[in-house]
Amino acid sequence: MRKVLYIFGLLTDADVEWIARNGRRRILRDREILIREGRQVESIIFLLRGELRISAQAAGDIARIGVGEIVGEMSFVDSAPPAATVTATGECLALFIDKETVARKIDADPAFGCRFYRALAIFLADRLRGTGRRVDYGSANEPGGPGGTQLSDDALECVTGGRLGPGPMPLNPQPLPPG
Repeated sequence: MRKVLYIFGLLTDADVEWIARNGRRRILRDREILIREGRQVESIIFLLRGELRISAQAAGDIARIGVGEIVGEMSFVDSAPPAATVTATGECLALFIDKETVARKIDADPAFGCRFYRALAIFLADRLRGTGRRVDYGSANEPGGPGGTQLSDDALECVTGGRLGPGPMPLNPQPLPPG
């Protein structure tokens, strides 16, 4: 819950009220698929109760996430189809907010857009740092080193979008497709 509370802390009370009014709460059944790998996502989803499993065809289970996490946000930011499937593990409660509704709000209220994108950027940076801590960097003195948690090559490829190999990930992102 800490993450979503932190994100909501970056928004105004009016922003949070707007999200609550425009989102719809849903009870999710065990094994219900919220997001399918490779298929466009229509909502940003805030997990209010329960646990979700993240998996990919090439890597199997990647992670389990809990209350306060957000899914569907990456496809909102870059419009690319998701690289993983998100499935409820047990009964869950989630708030779904339609991406088009959020996009219209951002167009109508640029200040909301600035706050919303900043909150997403901080959330994604935190998630990336967490992923980095789980990767084996090859040193016994570093977190995740020998004997620590290590992602499989398939899971790492899924997380990095296929940019494996020595050296840092490229800093020259490709332009987003129009639309």
